[in-house]
Amino acid sequence: MLLLMDTHTFIWYVTDNVRLTNQALELINDEDNQIFLSIASIWEMGIKQSLGKLTFNLPLDVLITQQLSLNDFALLDIKISHISTVSQLQLHHRDPFDRMLIAQAIVENILILSADIIFDAYLIKRLW
Repeated sequence: MLLLMDTHTFIWYVTDNVRLTNQALELINDEDNQIFLSIASIWEMGIKQSLGKLTFNLPLDVLITQQLSLNDFALLDIKISHISTVSQLQLHHRDPFDRMLIAQAIVENILILSADIIFDAYLIKRLW
């Protein structure tokens, strides 16, 4: 199964946060699943760090590189088709990073691992 982690899902996973559900944890740890982290999520984390809303024990670039390698996560780049899809999404949700993840899930036909129920307003499948 192909799964795209929402930004908070990635953060909660790498910090062992109790808000990560058992189902999400099992899906991420299942070696049969391919887990993606969007470059949009890394961009969002970088912005939150610069605003003082997010801190890690390591520099962001080191953390991301280590976690991608350690957990065999794949990095999902932003493509023109993703941007085109964002421009056509209904405005159920205004968060630009979430809207990019939704567009990527639509274009790439990937399920999203997210606690954010607003994602259910779009033509994607969300697991949590």
